[in-house]
Amino acid sequence: MMVDKVTATEATLELIEFLKKKHGNELMFHQSGGCCDNSAANCYLSGELTIGPGDEYLGAIGGCPFYMSKSQYEYWKHTQLIIDVIDGHGGTFSLEGPEGKAFHTRSRVFTDEELAELSSAKN
Repeated sequence: MMVDKVTATEATLELIEFLKKKHGNELMFHQSGGCCDNSAANCYLSGELTIGPGDEYLGAIGGCPFYMSKSQYEYWKHTQLIIDVIDGHGGTFSLEGPEGKAFHTRSRVFTDEELAELSSAKN
């Protein structure tokens, strides 16, 4: 079984389904690196944010692709991102903001076995 670089809690999956019904099925995520939108998982309409060679695809949550900048991924590559939901207003650019919810990124360090699996999957 392949280890996931990014996962989502049940609350996150429920909010993604709500946002898909409200905005359409084509959503995507990008882990913000900070600045004006904090360091958070932001949800966008597909194509609303340009993804390019400087971005790393980590996987999908709720059927939506999840990206992070490659430079930021270098710092996070030893961790699994766990996307959760909290009450409050998070990123001003993220679709869930008006719902009084915010996607929140938690993480855990991969085990040595998981890191070996991820490394072998790249080759």
